[in-house]
Amino acid sequence: MNRKTFLTTSAFGLLGTSLFAKIKSQNNYSKDQLIGKSVPELHSDQIPLLKPVAESFIEMQQKAKQEGITIEIVSAYRSYDRQKGIWNRKFIRNAQKGLTPKDNINKIIEYSTLPGTSRHHWGTDVDIIDGSQSKEGDVLVAEKFHDQGPYESLKVWMDKNARDYGFIRPYTNNPKRKGFYYEPWHYSYAPISIPMLQDYLNLDLKNVLVTEGLEGKEAITSSFLADYIDQHVLGIHPDLR
Repeated sequence: MNRKTFLTTSAFGLLGTSLFAKIKSQNNYSKDQLIGKSVPELHSDQIPLLKPVAESFIEMQQKAKQEGITIEIVSAYRSYDRQKGIWNRKFIRNAQKGLTPKDNINKIIEYSTLPGTSRHHWGTDVDIIDGSQSKEGDVLVAEKFHDQGPYESLKVWMDKNARDYGFIRPYTNNPKRKGFYYEPWHYSYAPISIPMLQDYLNLDLKNVLVTEGLEGKEAITSSFLADYIDQHVLGIHPDLR
């Protein structure tokens, strides 16, 4: 979907997501697809996004390049197993520091998702930096996107142009937003991620998410999951809901 088609069909900025509400019920994504257990058809290893998402991303990338910004992918599609590995490593490391299971999980979900709940499972979301700038240390740090940091120009460009290509930042710095911390590097392709979220919320998440081999699963209660879904899964920019 090119920029002109996206603007014509969605009327983003004028109607918000109202047009998407009309098509949500027409999308039927499988459970495995929504929790990262299937193998989606991605554009390439270099651009691990669903093909329609990649088409719009590449168009945005090319436009940014013309204006001196090199949009480089740090992370895009992520499988359930990969997310589970990230989760388990963090849980074990935190446990070794003496954190209780509850405190351990609360520490992890400042930035990292419970396996099966990551937007990266969908092939619609991407973490980016400006590849023409310094890559010293951890690149996905909010300060590097502000106050003359190496990726501030990228953020300014994306603030101005990302929606033209269908991309919206889920985790804003709005102090009223709950859930994951602010991520200026993370963008979601709204035309596909919105209906995927709608189908995701219809899953029996308690039975889907708490699996064998998941560290800390004894602390993942029904009450915890209800709060987690409300604050972390739905703690996103309102135009992505």
